[in-house]
Amino acid sequence: MSPRPTLAWILAALGAVGVVAALFGVSPERFWANWLLWFLFVLTIGLGSLFIVALGHLVGARWSVPIRRAPERLSGLVVLAAPMALIALLSLPVLYPWARPEGALHPAIAGKAPWLNVPFFVIRVVVCFALWGLAYRILVGGSMKQDQTRDPAFSVRARRFAPVFMVIFGLTITLVAFDWISSLEPEWYSDIFGVYLFAGTFLAGLGASALVVIYLVEHGRLPGVTDDHLYNLGGFMFAFTVFWSYIGFAQYLLMWYGNMPEEIFWYKQRIEGPWLNVVLLLAIVHFLVPFFALIPRGRKGDPRGLRWVAMLVLAAHFLDLYWLVLPVVGTSPPLSWPEISFALCFLGLTLLWVQRAMRSGADMPVGDPLLQEGLEFRL
Repeated sequence: MSPRPTLAWILAALGAVGVVAALFGVSPERFWANWLLWFLFVLTIGLGSLFIVALGHLVGARWSVPIRRAPERLSGLVVLAAPMALIALLSLPVLYPWARPEGALHPAIAGKAPWLNVPFFVIRVVVCFALWGLAYRILVGGSMKQDQTRDPAFSVRARRFAPVFMVIFGLTITLVAFDWISSLEPEWYSDIFGVYLFAGTFLAGLGASALVVIYLVEHGRLPGVTDDHLYNLGGFMFAFTVFWSYIGFAQYLLMWYGNMPEEIFWYKQRIEGPWLNVVLLLAIVHFLVPFFALIPRGRKGDPRGLRWVAMLVLAAHFLDLYWLVLPVVGTSPPLSWPEISFALCFLGLTLLWVQRAMRSGADMPVGDPLLQEGLEFRL
């Protein structure tokens, strides 16, 4: 990517010093909430990118073949997220009431004990990462291998596996939503919370993939890729900006209308006081700005305009996760040196990981028999 490796190392090193200082200098709740936030951010970008890869195989899309290597490389962030998840397990007794002994005394929590218990939680985490690793090996590892062998059998195998992955993805992204986020306050629940996280995850994958594709195009590493290919990425971002907003508003409206104490307390905590400013900012950067920015047809395929929208989409997704997770720390949004340290550390690590991925394999899936047809795609 554009930042130099040296800069990424400096960011990661400076941030790591701050993260270590935060471990001893702030409350355990604040430290682990920040760790959970960045783990989820990295994981959802990786999962969203892996979903894009599988979706292209599922529908037999030709246009996406020339740019498929970008989400393939980004989906490797799921591998980076695995050790982050193992460390995040240490946050269970700190952040999750159901993981503490006194949780059994709360009727609502005790009723969910067959699901919300530490051993079963750990098993679900391990199974999820095992399934994602299997999907990564088949969809991404097979694609890389096809560059060398030119064997069309991979395309057939990926096409057959894609529907299976969609089932895996639907179940596991719901587990991520319910286990890692919703169970921070286990008294609360929402039937469509998994769909809400899916919408944000797909948008994050689209935004990150668009940035990588634009970078490669501008550096002459994707010859034959045109604004028409970018237009489809922009069209997906526009559509799922609307979808995310619809799901988020529908979830809020149903709970506001029902006005049930076991549901509204979660929103009450997130829309009162200083958190109201975060909600308003989220509405602006996650819906209003990208929505109106992507309405013009030309903007969807314009590399310069699309780059800024993609960056905004990623920032908005992070803000969304911040709004979901950080209220467990207190009534005011925390934003000081610990949050900056986590940002520097994990942004630096992510950039280093992506830079390494950008040097592996060809920039296009050159072994895919549909590549030429994809390069000829025009709207």
